[in-house]
Amino acid sequence: MKRSRKILIWIVAVLLVLVATALIVIATFDWNRLKPTINDKVSQAIGRPFAIDGDLSVSWQREPSESGLAAMVPWPEFVANDIRIANPDWAQQPQFAQLQALRFRLSPLPLLTHRIVIPTLQLVHPTIDLERDKQGRANWDFALPPSDAPSAWQLDLGSIGFDRGGIGLDDATGKVKLQVAIEPLQQAIPYDQIVAQQSADAREQAGKTAGSAAKKTLAGKDKNDDESKLPAPANTSYVFAWQATGSYQGASLSGSGKSGGVLALQETNRPFPVQADLRIGDSHIALVGTLTDPAHLAALDVRLWFSGSSMAKLYAITGVTLPDTSPYATEGHLKAELHRRGSHFSYQNFRGRVGGSDIAGNLDFDTMAARPKLSGTLKSQLLQFADLAPLIGADSHAEKQQRGDATVQPADKVLPVEPFRTERWKAMDADVSFVGARIVREKQLPVDTLNAHLVMNDGVLQLEPLSFGLAGGTVNSAIRLDGSREPMQGTLKLNARHLKLKQLFPTFEAMSTSLGEINGDAAIRAHGNSVAALLGSANGEVKLLMNDGAISKTLLETAGLNIGNVVIGKLFGDKTVKINCAASDLIANNGLFKTQLFVFDTEDAIINVDGTVNFANEKLDLDVKPHSKGIRVFSLRSPLYIKGTLKNPDIGVHTGTLLMRGGAVVALAVFAAPAAALLPLVVTSQNNAPNTCQTVLQQMRTPAKATATKGKKAGT
Repeated sequence: MKRSRKILIWIVAVLLVLVATALIVIATFDWNRLKPTINDKVSQAIGRPFAIDGDLSVSWQREPSESGLAAMVPWPEFVANDIRIANPDWAQQPQFAQLQALRFRLSPLPLLTHRIVIPTLQLVHPTIDLERDKQGRANWDFALPPSDAPSAWQLDLGSIGFDRGGIGLDDATGKVKLQVAIEPLQQAIPYDQIVAQQSADAREQAGKTAGSAAKKTLAGKDKNDDESKLPAPANTSYVFAWQATGSYQGASLSGSGKSGGVLALQETNRPFPVQADLRIGDSHIALVGTLTDPAHLAALDVRLWFSGSSMAKLYAITGVTLPDTSPYATEGHLKAELHRRGSHFSYQNFRGRVGGSDIAGNLDFDTMAARPKLSGTLKSQLLQFADLAPLIGADSHAEKQQRGDATVQPADKVLPVEPFRTERWKAMDADVSFVGARIVREKQLPVDTLNAHLVMNDGVLQLEPLSFGLAGGTVNSAIRLDGSREPMQGTLKLNARHLKLKQLFPTFEAMSTSLGEINGDAAIRAHGNSVAALLGSANGEVKLLMNDGAISKTLLETAGLNIGNVVIGKLFGDKTVKINCAASDLIANNGLFKTQLFVFDTEDAIINVDGTVNFANEKLDLDVKPHSKGIRVFSLRSPLYIKGTLKNPDIGVHTGTLLMRGGAVVALAVFAAPAAALLPLVVTSQNNAPNTCQTVLQQMRTPAKATATKGKKAGT
């Protein structure tokens, strides 16, 4: 054999021996000898004690998924038992995390290019305690050493698997305390089965909270809205169940749910199934669907249910400012894009009930800008008028208690004193449109439609327009409430046109042949944080005209106008009285509304009302003076007084005062100037019928002009 060949054989043999020796050494090496070094390096890297207290071992096995020469290289599988990560000194619990074991396989060849490839990381019986104190210090924030240059190594982690474990959360800043226990299911449950079960459970809860109509509305969603159905992801099932107890923002919290078993961190299109059923106080939140790209929380796609005693309670849970409402329940499709710089939530094609009203629409909540913003459209096919009462605090004590409001309405007050929550207006902006196709109220208030556009910007709330169809006519208004100021400043502009009297009281037979209409204007400025405070500080003017109508004690009882009911009863008894024209012009100054003109022209008499209504203290001081048109109406010879309060009015007869038959002419002469101010409200009827008020108002002006002319001639 040639010398060169012998040398080559010896070199190869030595190399083989070295490789074999290295493999034997690696295979038989006691890896526990590296634990002190590993513990020290990791502790320095995360800025707190790290320890592998159990056995550290490595086994070798070829990777079946590899091919070619790479399939010949065995992969190491590391198993580290009893791992502990300590908490910082300020934390209440000594340990941040504990693992019974950590298992992972490592691809050796990518190490040559400074890549650490770990297809799957398995956590065995993990226990994590999360804490954040009142100073905002969080134990999940690690003090990593500063580095000016990027690391030469790159971590490529495919997925994370886990089994039974527990998570504790004590967040003093967010006022959250939770204990979550995670257990594996006895067998995997298909995605469709969990969706069906959660839908049935959430709708059952909706029925308990908001009534059987709410359950029926949500159950009908699947039939009417195909977009609400979530497609079942391929090969997706639930393998773990969890239970949670604790408190959130001072309210008790309990919940349960299910999830998948593996978080795919690299396969961004692989969905991770999630399901949750939570009760926070008396609010119920449920969801079922998928989370995609969990490493970056990039996309959430779930069916979402809400129900509770008032939507306002969702503010503490979601951070979204919502109004006080009657008990509610909704179901819709939530899509979310979650990013560190902010998130975008879209609640699509939702439907539900609020009290006795239906509600549906689309809402978007965006937190990416400097201020969060809620936008979207809402609609209601049938809106119960009573369900609007909580918006201004006008619901009953029992209803207030049910929705969690502690404001007590004084027994002697009518105007709601419950304050608006203006501090929440500053937490976000909004641009939401609402359309109510039909509004109903007990006693047949014929409100046809409601259109509102709400814009809230930096604590300033505007409703413009706030319009509704009423009795064949329209009421248009614009409201501005500046909640950024203390006290809140408000303005109201309103005009009502062509309100048909026979449609306004459809169940009152005497009005069925009426051709009359109501027209009115109002312009008010006020300040205060409740309806009572706003009206108690009001400045402005209110004008109203009604022509060719009818009125009776029975009608006013139906309308719920108790004061007018007593007055009409004393003047006319129970009979129906035809009204040629009713006109009013009220001037408000710091909540004191004074009558410039308040007159009823009937077949039998002219009745004028003079005095004040003080909304600051709800006191009445009015005189009702009837001027008979004929001697047949003997009951109209004595005027009435209205004293007391809005809650408890005192109505009686002024004794010792008799009015002469010619009093009507005198009454007309007194109101020349106010009558002229009301003439612009005499608009042409939609059916071109004559307007009696125009004649009456002209008559009020004529005596004054005649007197002025006569005086002028006498002076010449």
